[in-house]
Amino acid sequence: MSESYRTTVRWLGGRKGFLTCGNGPAMAFAAPPDAHGEYGVLTPEDAFVAAVNTCIHMMFIWACERFKIDLVSYECEAEGTKRVRLDQTEEFSQVVLRPRIVARGCDEARVQRALQSARKYSLIAESVRCPVTIEPAITLM
Repeated sequence: MSESYRTTVRWLGGRKGFLTCGNGPAMAFAAPPDAHGEYGVLTPEDAFVAAVNTCIHMMFIWACERFKIDLVSYECEAEGTKRVRLDQTEEFSQVVLRPRIVARGCDEARVQRALQSARKYSLIAESVRCPVTIEPAITLM
């Protein structure tokens, strides 16, 4: 069984556009400031890093339910590093996720297993070419 996801983009002039997602959200986007774009709006680079971060987040919540982890809080900063090749094309060389996790009534090994499952079952993380690394800070109560 296959599913598809759709988006529509419309050019607004210059290096700006408007994105409408099949699930409902709609927003302006632009090239990043370092590519003569705008500050303060979504960029394709932001969306790429956000896609990895949000997918890992959702899969971690699923894994916590599966492993019966009493999750108190989860917050994750993600950083995507871009490199410019010799021919001036660009690519992401890595995405690093730094989740801050607080859990109750379990050991760190179980939280680590949940993170490993989240990484393994993340559609987005498994679909990108660059390495995706998770560097957690885990607090147990």
